[in-house]
Amino acid sequence: MFETFRNAWKNEDLRKRILFTIFIIVIYRIGSVFIPVPFLDGEVLRQMLEMNGGSIFSYMDILSGGSLSNATVFALSITPIINAQIIMQLLTYALPPLERLSKEGETGRKRLQKITDIVAIGIALLQGFGYYVIMKNYGAVQYVGGSEGIFAMIVIIACFVAGSSIVVWLGNQINEFGLGNGISLILFAGIIARGPSELLKLITLVKTDMQYIFLVLGIVVVFVLMIAFVVFMNSSERRIPIQYAKRVVGRRQYGGQSTHIPIKVAATGVMPIIFAMTFMSIPQTLQFIWDPQKIIMKASTGVELTGLENFYLNFLNFFNSNAIGYAIIYFLLIIAFNYFYVSMSFNPVEIANGLRQSNGGIPGIRPGKPTSDYIARVLSHITLVGAFFLGIIAILPIVTQNILRAMGVADVNIAMGGTSVLIIVSVALDLVRTLESQLMMRHHKGFLQ
Repeated sequence: MFETFRNAWKNEDLRKRILFTIFIIVIYRIGSVFIPVPFLDGEVLRQMLEMNGGSIFSYMDILSGGSLSNATVFALSITPIINAQIIMQLLTYALPPLERLSKEGETGRKRLQKITDIVAIGIALLQGFGYYVIMKNYGAVQYVGGSEGIFAMIVIIACFVAGSSIVVWLGNQINEFGLGNGISLILFAGIIARGPSELLKLITLVKTDMQYIFLVLGIVVVFVLMIAFVVFMNSSERRIPIQYAKRVVGRRQYGGQSTHIPIKVAATGVMPIIFAMTFMSIPQTLQFIWDPQKIIMKASTGVELTGLENFYLNFLNFFNSNAIGYAIIYFLLIIAFNYFYVSMSFNPVEIANGLRQSNGGIPGIRPGKPTSDYIARVLSHITLVGAFFLGIIAILPIVTQNILRAMGVADVNIAMGGTSVLIIVSVALDLVRTLESQLMMRHHKGFLQ
């Protein structure tokens, strides 16, 4: 990997693209740390996130690179565009007009992208209002009543929506003038930026009590093994052998070569985890409607809670990302969404028809339906392996977090660590592959040599 970066740096064009990508990421980090939203108290927001350490807000803070806890303009980060892309993928699969658009080439893709951008703005407005309501409930908004309160609400929501739009624009600039996928790299940069603070927490834990040194070393070893596991699974694939029939045209013979169809074990990447996490975050959005802090304050005064209030608090606690029940449902949803996403990406019937039209086939398998059934069976097995891989990566830090809490260590929050590791490794590997392809394109010998 380091050799690839060194060779890319020697190329002037690639060096310019690398520097431009770094420049955009620096701009993103400046906005995430140093440009606050008016009328918001960042200290109150940080306390809120500490109180809700395993909630959806911690997940949003990770995706935004700490912008939410800093109360800066990039607090929404890329979450609106990610949710919009998920919704559009589902609708494209379900609605024939959108499916036809997706098959119309570049023109259709541009129209779909415009629709996705509009949906993202709508989601950003909804999320911005939801954030405002929650922040107001926790006392992070400075003005809440009268004309000043209305003005503060408009400014806060406008800043959130504008910040999210700027982040998407920065990602598009990386796509055009930089290297790699812009949205993925911005997400990568935000997660990486939180690494030093989490590492500092571990160091502080050891300094506080040396008996935790082996525990911290164990956490580090687990994360290193997770990275190695992710790299291994990302490069793993099942190859279906393909043999093309020989054809004689005149005095020449065509075809007859052997090849294969590669099916990656982790073909869906992190998307099933994001799907599952988005679904599991729905109960937490109830806080937009009914503030649990009011119920907690009521209970602290000694007033007996109603059955509905008790159920509501237990319901929210069940969907806390540190809970074992949450981990079980989360694991099952990842498996389900992995199968769903693979069914959207691969069509065994189309693959079988394409092989038949090109005079190709799988050795020992008859063309047509037997071929599609065989491919579907292989896909099912590979998908199950990939789903368990994603599920284990996602819930292992949650299990580790519960073990730490049982040991009395509550200062280190690693419940979202598996998802973060998967995103970091996947984006890093994708960036290396992009650099290798760019280097190959610029250094091939050509047909005259």
